[in-house]
Amino acid sequence: MQQIINFVIRNKTFLLFLLLFVLSISLTIQSHSYHKSKFINSANFLSGGIYNTTQNIKEYFNLREQNKILIEENNQLKSILYNSNIGKDEHIIDSSIHKIFDFKTARVIKNSYSNTNNYLTLDKGKKDGMDQDLGVITSKGIVGIIENSSQNYSRVISILNKKSRINAQLKASNHIGSLIWNTKSPEFVQLIDISKFAPIKTGDTIITGGQSTIFPKGIPIGTIDNFTLDISGDTYTINVKLFNDMTNLGHVYVITNLDRYEIKSLQTTPDE
Repeated sequence: MQQIINFVIRNKTFLLFLLLFVLSISLTIQSHSYHKSKFINSANFLSGGIYNTTQNIKEYFNLREQNKILIEENNQLKSILYNSNIGKDEHIIDSSIHKIFDFKTARVIKNSYSNTNNYLTLDKGKKDGMDQDLGVITSKGIVGIIENSSQNYSRVISILNKKSRINAQLKASNHIGSLIWNTKSPEFVQLIDISKFAPIKTGDTIITGGQSTIFPKGIPIGTIDNFTLDISGDTYTINVKLFNDMTNLGHVYVITNLDRYEIKSLQTTPDE
């Protein structure tokens, strides 16, 4: 203990300088949006590089499981390709109509699921077309929404995040609600504000509602595990068992709505 005290006394001038230097840098970053933006992008690049290296090591020992996931995804893509001329399935996009949604692949290099507000890091960034408010899914269901991106990496707000709120509906009807997370389990999310008149039963499928520019309608989310009528007696709160295993995410798809700016511009046009 005495040695530590002696060290501080001997180097008090340098330690004071170091403290003031760190404080000045911190204040500069916090008070200037340009510096703050540069700092965040630099931090994203550094942490993204570390996460990427760590994930590469993990995936080396998990190749068999990743191959199974890729085979499943390839089979699904082949099914879409071979049935694209049917046009009746809500998951099939007819190639003859105007293309609205574009899909890009990415890899999860960091994933948290045990906190109150969980995030993912993807190995793709702005140079790959990743941008704010793009939806992220797997072959099984939704994952989250991109919050921020640097040149090479993107940060995703997981559906296992208290701030997450996604438009969703009952597949068996057009009753719409909001998908949230009560922070209790990574296996379940909650669908709220569903009308008491909606026909609900255990095992029914929940899908995206399509009433936003982020996710198209019909992407699977999960099935109804149980439900309760709220205190007001007007709406249900539904406990949804996720199709995705949010603790085991590898490859994902990032969805871009090619018409999102046009739609947002129309929606924000002031009334005459």
